[in-house]
Amino acid sequence: MSHTPLLDTIKLPCDLRLLNKTELPQLSAELRDFLLESVSKTGGHFASNLGAVELTVALHYVYHTPEDHLVWDVGHQSYPHKILTGRRDRMGSMRQYGGLAGFPKRSESEYDDFGVGHSSTSIGAALGMAVADKLAGRSSRSVAVIGDGAMTAGQAFEALNNAGDMDIDLLVVLNDNEMSISPNVGAFPKYLASNVVRDMHGVLSTIKNQTSKVFDKLPGAMEIAQKVEHKIKSIANEGNHIKQSLSLFENFGFEYTGPVDGHNVEQLVDVLSELRGKKGPQLLHVITKKGNGYKLAESDPVKYHAIGKATPAPDAGKPAAPAKPTYTQVFGQWLVDQAAADERLVAITPAMREGSGLVEFEQKFPERYFDVGIAEQHAVTFAAGLACQGAKPVVAIYSTFLQRAYDQLVHDVALQNLPVMFAVDRAGIVGADGPTHAGVYDLSFLRCIPNVVIAAPSDEAECRLLLSTCYALDVPSAVRYPRGSGCGAAVPQNLATVPVGKGVLRRSGKQTAILAFGSMVAPALAAAENLDATVADMRFVKPLDEALILQLADEHDYLVCAEENAEQGGAGSAVLEVLAKHKICKPVLLAAIEDTVTGHGDPARLLDELGLSAAALQRQIEDWLGSVDN
Repeated sequence: MSHTPLLDTIKLPCDLRLLNKTELPQLSAELRDFLLESVSKTGGHFASNLGAVELTVALHYVYHTPEDHLVWDVGHQSYPHKILTGRRDRMGSMRQYGGLAGFPKRSESEYDDFGVGHSSTSIGAALGMAVADKLAGRSSRSVAVIGDGAMTAGQAFEALNNAGDMDIDLLVVLNDNEMSISPNVGAFPKYLASNVVRDMHGVLSTIKNQTSKVFDKLPGAMEIAQKVEHKIKSIANEGNHIKQSLSLFENFGFEYTGPVDGHNVEQLVDVLSELRGKKGPQLLHVITKKGNGYKLAESDPVKYHAIGKATPAPDAGKPAAPAKPTYTQVFGQWLVDQAAADERLVAITPAMREGSGLVEFEQKFPERYFDVGIAEQHAVTFAAGLACQGAKPVVAIYSTFLQRAYDQLVHDVALQNLPVMFAVDRAGIVGADGPTHAGVYDLSFLRCIPNVVIAAPSDEAECRLLLSTCYALDVPSAVRYPRGSGCGAAVPQNLATVPVGKGVLRRSGKQTAILAFGSMVAPALAAAENLDATVADMRFVKPLDEALILQLADEHDYLVCAEENAEQGGAGSAVLEVLAKHKICKPVLLAAIEDTVTGHGDPARLLDELGLSAAALQRQIEDWLGSVDN
């Protein structure tokens, strides 16, 4: 157990504010030690939290939370915040079923002002809170903490544009660690990384911090200091670097402060104390190091962005079983093979190179690899433009992040019927990351869009087949697959295709037919053994295999539609539409995710709770058959 005598005295931020400022470095060190120990036991986001320790301590020390509002962008860095706001004793339950969420969550604590998980929302949310407080006559302050990676997204600039034109008290803290999940890309991070800008602002910040107390006591001295500061800026402006840095945020209507060392907690307290008393939109630029205090994470922040639970070493002499390839790895290998066969293929990712399986592709085809940053909307429109000129774009994106580009998917791709293929990873329940990252809506929101073909592979081999099939099309398409591994099916190495819109029978049975989509084929087959049911792997959600549906309806008394997606508007709804069109009236059970916000925790447990594990599916079907017969 780590030795944390000072941290032990902190139950809530009000306790933190009783400390002397000189005690905060020790508190920060203890908090970092506790984090190292805690996350190694539970797993979770790691490097980002280590990098935000001093900033979190300083913010809660200066701002009167929870009356003041603290909004974290994305929330990867919120563990220190949770520890300081009464949840230290529950950190052992982090990201587990019934335990603490891995992101800020309003229902979990009054200190979690805004539920997050996706990037670039903090400035808009904090601005809304500031406006509401002003309208209600409250004196609360609002702070948005946003990383330089999240600042690359359009929504952040939309909020800056709105806030800078308002008479509102708002602080935006730009936590600049030169990283998102992967290294940052694009012009904005390069702009922030300008050494000239940092050096000059460092000089100005040092002058301000070291002389302000003296100048306050000397009549007229502050005016002289301001003239000196203006002269220094004017000199730097001749080289254009400092001029650009100041003008970017100041032209948005924000007063810029920084850069400030984000690991000097006492300096942060001084700067934040000054900013809390200022009026109007303020932006504080802090420089931090992702993984700070843990050398392995500092040297490889991508690898240590998130870690799993620490596990015991395997027994000596007992070789570990070879790991099954994940769906992401199957996609990554397919992409490389398909690119070698077709020079028109280009791959696009919105800042998820590692997570989407694009590392090898980037190495082998760097000129055809495009990381557009955390900018899902732009990723899709960019792909549409590529397709207009004869390229064959593959957009690798998580299901939950595809939601952010829905208008572009409809307007720029589908309405123009452009051959953009979406490799939709993390479809269905994702586990520890919880509802903000669950991909349980894509079948519903994709199915209603004209021209789009939707495929749902049932195992790793099917994943490669359906990727090849959809890539060969000259229309928009989406292949959605789950997180992790499937049943370990042998993956073919060719680029074979299958007929579009045709399913296959996987098992023949009696009375009951299960029409299974994607990840639900395996549990359906397991349940069918005890039910003696027929199982069809439908393969495609759009176009549906109407002939197979009509055949199954004709040969069976009961139909079950199983999918790892929201029930409303999903694949089961599509089957019902087919039956209605053909005036077929048969009992149909929709085994899907009911109208609820899913939780976080072990995926197998969540699926069982939702009635979608093999055992739960069997129970659900048996109970339904009993009710129908009665």
